[in-house]
Amino acid sequence: MRALSIVMLLFLSLPSLADAHIQLYQAAGWPQQRVHFSDALSAAQERYRSSLPPAVYQALVDNSNQRFAAQAMDQRAQQGLRENLADPAPALQFFQSPLGRKIVEAELLATRRDQLAQHANGLPRSDASATRRLLIRHLAQALPAKEAGAEVSLALAGVAADSLSQMLPGLLGGDAAHTLLNSQRQRLMEQIAADLDNTLLHVYRELSDPELEEFVSFAQSAPGKAYYQAALAAMRAGLAVGQSTSSLTPAQQGI
Repeated sequence: MRALSIVMLLFLSLPSLADAHIQLYQAAGWPQQRVHFSDALSAAQERYRSSLPPAVYQALVDNSNQRFAAQAMDQRAQQGLRENLADPAPALQFFQSPLGRKIVEAELLATRRDQLAQHANGLPRSDASATRRLLIRHLAQALPAKEAGAEVSLALAGVAADSLSQMLPGLLGGDAAHTLLNSQRQRLMEQIAADLDNTLLHVYRELSDPELEEFVSFAQSAPGKAYYQAALAAMRAGLAVGQSTSSLTPAQQGI
């Protein structure tokens, strides 16, 4: 009977262990950020409607909707997080804390459709003390923000490359278009880095200096570094960066 009880306890504990990555995925705001990305994608599609020939525009829409299907993106990102983060518990504890929730709320606000539209021509310059600017500089060095921004740009450009290859077969053989795009990663990161401190000052403007210092401490810690490295890998997986749409399996496309 005791052996049976132990076996039952093991089976009961397995789901909670397996769900730790999913809990972290939700606590860190990934599902809402994916919704915000979809909103931005829809807005981008609409901007191209009047400037592209109908056939090219339709290919662009079809490719982007296929590559960025919500369920497929979530599945790819969750799998990427699971494969790259051995222990999600420290990050989960942080993002479930009051400060962690405040950070997620700030990040979600910054990527909301109305906020992106409001600041389409650039963010206002933020006034800050020398202490706060130093904290932000440390945060900019700890977070993979410029890398993440580059991945989003490359993913969106990849859809255009797929569409061009479909409309003009043979123009770029194999994955040449995506290889060319990937070569632009460093240039994109340099562009983002040029204004990164001001961007982070704006995004985290509601955090007090002590809260910002605690955030920096987490981002610089071993668990924080492990999470953000895994998060970048998960983002790349979710966006299918460097992959043509045709190379994704039906499951990866949400089919």
